[in-house]
Amino acid sequence: MASLPIASALAKIENPSKAQQDKPSAYNDVLDLIRSRSDSSQISTDLSAFIDSILGESLGIVAARPLLASAVDAIKAITSTEGRIAVGNHALLALESRVVSFEEQNALIRETLADAYQEQDNYIEAAKMLQGIQLESSQRKISDDSKVRTWIRICRLYLEEDDTTSAESFLNRAKNLLYKVEDHELNLMFQLSQARILDSRRKFLDASQVYHSFSFSMALDEEERTRALSSAIICAVLAPAGPQRSRTLGKLYKDERTPQVAEFGILEKMFLDRLLSTVEVTKFADKLAPHQLAQTADGSTVLAKAVIQHNLLSASRLYNNIGVRELGVLLGLDAGKAEEYAAHMLEQGRLTGRIDQIDGMIFFNGSEGSGERTSAGQVDMAIVRELRKWDIRVQGLAEEIERVASMLQVQYPDFVTSSMVR
Repeated sequence: MASLPIASALAKIENPSKAQQDKPSAYNDVLDLIRSRSDSSQISTDLSAFIDSILGESLGIVAARPLLASAVDAIKAITSTEGRIAVGNHALLALESRVVSFEEQNALIRETLADAYQEQDNYIEAAKMLQGIQLESSQRKISDDSKVRTWIRICRLYLEEDDTTSAESFLNRAKNLLYKVEDHELNLMFQLSQARILDSRRKFLDASQVYHSFSFSMALDEEERTRALSSAIICAVLAPAGPQRSRTLGKLYKDERTPQVAEFGILEKMFLDRLLSTVEVTKFADKLAPHQLAQTADGSTVLAKAVIQHNLLSASRLYNNIGVRELGVLLGLDAGKAEEYAAHMLEQGRLTGRIDQIDGMIFFNGSEGSGERTSAGQVDMAIVRELRKWDIRVQGLAEEIERVASMLQVQYPDFVTSSMVR
């Protein structure tokens, strides 16, 4: 309930005998009185009564709009977050049936409430408040920058709660208008949100590329650029082994800034196809976000799968062939699981070679896969390559014999003539 002085002053203004032209200035005097109070809980109650009064029947819409805007400024000035939320929600409830006439003020109240909810880390409620703002309106002109800024903010709020589905829907809305936006900061915010969504959806290669591009922006301070570069490396490490990841790792490894980040050690080993130890992997895992440590369909984590695939690719560089059991020991898996990983990578074209299940051996070609899936009919290409190698060796031997025979003919012509088969 409003305090007695405020209730009495509002009652006098609402009196039909009060001249309409005098009411706006009288309401401003009451608002100044409310603002001068030191009790924040009483300010909230008085402001709610004030809003009810100006939205009542005693005042016209045109006169009420600037007064409501002033009331919003007073709401923002309340020090208590709970107080701002209470008054803001009361104002929205009072506006519910008349929101079309007060779209601008409704948007200001919702933005104020979104700020308050965000201070409480209640990101979902903050996002819902912003969603209620009418951005496609015939009553007021809204710039493309304002629309994109609102949609990106909603997207980032949902990302704080790892709701990538809702976040992506609002990012796509912003994407459709981004070409009209010249604000560099908005474009950066869009890139960062896009990278975080790709990261959350485990599209690590795409996320790494966006993070890496983001890390070059001079609009960011040095700390933010370094954080973006670290995120690019982490995503590249978590990506499935193969030619695409190798190209991404190469680009990051050649970046002169990467030796300065903590993740450089594991980046270097992966780029140079060196085997990763359990200690290195455990240390790296401590830096990962929860979604990057989530389990996949087969029960392993994204990191564990990435490391196994990398070590398998590294083994193909070290050995021409290896037993399935020995490969399992190298990867920390049983023989059956090691063979399954190798077969999967061979099928996807991320590894070249063949598996001899009878002898329990895996033969590597020593080259990286093309990244294209192979079918049963294309598996014979490994045999074709082996036959070509054999042909080259036979040709080399024949050429060497011919060279020796020519040398004998030059130095010992009589011996060659007498020994020639007729």
